Amino acid sequence: MSYLHVDVFAPHAYAGNSLPVFLDGAGLNADQMQAITRELRHFEAIFLEAEADAGTYRARVFDLVEELPFAGHPIIGAAAALHETAERKEDQQWTFNLADRSVTVVTQRTGSGYFGMLDQGPAQVFGEMAASDEIAAAFGLNFADLDPTLPLAIISTGLRYLIVPVRPQVLARARIRADISGLLAAMGAQFAVLFDRAACEIRHWNNDGILEDIATGSAAGTIGAYCLRYCGARSGEAFTLNQGRFAGRPSELIVAPHGTPDNINSVKVGGEVAIVGHGAIVAPPHA
Repeated sequence: MSYLHVDVFAPHAYAGNSLPVFLDGAGLNADQMQAITRELRHFEAIFLEAEADAGTYRARVFDLVEELPFAGHPIIGAAAALHETAERKEDQQWTFNLADRSVTVVTQRTGSGYFGMLDQGPAQVFGEMAASDEIAAAFGLNFADLDPTLPLAIISTGLRYLIVPVRPQVLARARIRADISGLLAAMGAQFAVLFDRAACEIRHWNNDGILEDIATGSAAGTIGAYCLRYCGARSGEAFTLNQGRFAGRPSELIVAPHGTPDNINSVKVGGEVAIVGHGAIVAPPHA
């Protein structure tokens, strides 16, 4: 069972967020996919199965803990991997059918790899949250570290993120020392992302704080929506979001929200993808 190893949101290999892409995951069940993901130890893995329509694939994404209904960097990486193996090298469009919706990615060849732009679809704003000592402390911060000019908000383009804006230079001190899943669930959020508007930079961890993500496409989509709603971003104008430098893998995510502050009808997230190598699983997990 072969796979491609790619680095997403990176202009060259050994940067950005790494990913194994299984181009033919047909015949594997969820337990097998989860076992393979844990074995390879990337943040996430994606398993594809070709469907009847050309350029259309069923996609399942797993992190080290569970299957995810949506994730940005695996979908962009999968599109680049498909382009790498395609006979035609001009610009391509791919459709990925997830558990509850379909998304499209447009890819183009670059000098050293590929560029993929994912349309995450409309954003949902679930509400604003009051800043509090409890929320600041969950990230090892003080209340004064939170940006007083911006609200906390829960936004989703597929996963519900609590967006926590912080003052400049604060990201370097942030840490998660105890699991925040319960705190987030009580607010109606699944994950959290810290956002420094001045640096246009984010940090995101697994909820237990053990692993820091390097480049989080789903979080970037919510930041795009947040910036359109609260920060004066203009519809259709792309900006660069930075992530990963604190984990030693600086990454650049291109984000373009579309719509109005009250009706965010689309957020596109893209970046460069480098092809790192090929691999094969010769001993699949038992079904």
